[in-house]
Amino acid sequence: MHMNSAPHLLTEDRPEYERILDDALRHAHERPDLAAVGERLNAVQLRTMALDATTLITATAATEYEHYVKAREELRGPAEGASEDPDPGYGTIRRNQSGAGIGAVVTVLAPVLAGTSAFIFLLAGYLLKLLSPPPSFASTMVAAGWFFAAVMAAAILAAAVGLLVTALRNGSAPLPAEDLGNELPEDVARAREAWRHALLERGILPFLRDALADPDAGRAARTPHRSANRIPKIGYSRPDFTSPDEGPAAGPRPTFTSPDFTSPDFGGPEHETD
Repeated sequence: MHMNSAPHLLTEDRPEYERILDDALRHAHERPDLAAVGERLNAVQLRTMALDATTLITATAATEYEHYVKAREELRGPAEGASEDPDPGYGTIRRNQSGAGIGAVVTVLAPVLAGTSAFIFLLAGYLLKLLSPPPSFASTMVAAGWFFAAVMAAAILAAAVGLLVTALRNGSAPLPAEDLGNELPEDVARAREAWRHALLERGILPFLRDALADPDAGRAARTPHRSANRIPKIGYSRPDFTSPDEGPAAGPRPTFTSPDFTSPDFGGPEHETD
């Protein structure tokens, strides 16, 4: 964006422009100079015209908008630099989160594996004890099953403690700057308010007054060059009906004639065909 000329309205600021325009049209009945809204041009038509003339309207507040964009870019500068050189505390949080991810996998798998092993060993051990005589290793399998059951209980307890510690740690961790709120610094807020005020008083309101005062504003689509400096071309127009003699010459049209009916030729033998 070249700051030497009128800055073009950025995409992120277009919704703000539309909000200011809508607010002006919503409260038009409170302004005597806009009391004619709805008589010849309604709010929808005026809004369409103002959106078509966005470049003309925003140019009236170019200086304030340039200052606002500069202040906003200066505010975003340190944040962009922080992404290249991350804050140590924030980097520690991210490393802790990656470590917590591995710990979460182990915490989930340990009770499952221990519980499965305990079930298999206990089932096989007690089934073997039903045999007569029971094998000597049946008691060993039962003991292994109870061991894995104890491991499962310990893993579940450790998982509960780990979740509690993680919740407490995340609750006390500092939030990034963008999560602390949407409040702008004082200089940026002042620049934004100055742009909004200039856009409304020097751009939108004069445009609406000129549109309402111009008797041909409703027919701007038919005569778009009449007041191109203030009144934009409306996005719709009536169809152009022309007389048949206008336009390119039409090609030859086929002609239709009625068939030639004649009475039969009754005559003497001299009229007979050879």
